[in-house]
Amino acid sequence: MAGKKKILIVEDNSDIRRLMVFFLEQMGYDVLEAATGLAAIERASATLPDLITMDLGLPDITGDTATARLKADPSTKHIPVIAITAYYKESPLVESAVAAGACEVLYKPITLRSLDDALRRLLTVKPNERALQQHEIQQSLPTTAHG
Repeated sequence: MAGKKKILIVEDNSDIRRLMVFFLEQMGYDVLEAATGLAAIERASATLPDLITMDLGLPDITGDTATARLKADPSTKHIPVIAITAYYKESPLVESAVAAGACEVLYKPITLRSLDDALRRLLTVKPNERALQQHEIQQSLPTTAHG
């Protein structure tokens, strides 16, 4: 089991969460779950997963806030976070998640192929390469006028 990667799925919709758990377990990952942002922070701090998928529209604190808190904590700041959302690309929530440190954004409905591709890419890159990817994602978001 030493080589098995641990993924934390943060998703409040139990049907989507169960589907993701099933898929990732079939792919050979060790899967952890959280249904809220606060539970995600607690779970990530306790288990130090290799990667987190973070829904942005969570019931207690939003996924961008949870991501910011994880990235502010020295014990969890190295964990890559994939933001998963049904919000549109120009949403302030998406921009905030990327600014907080999300490495990638997947838009619902996601395909299992796109999730698998993102996991494989992020679990094989070095942290300095991940920082470059995160910068490229920030640059790809449309700029909004802040008055």
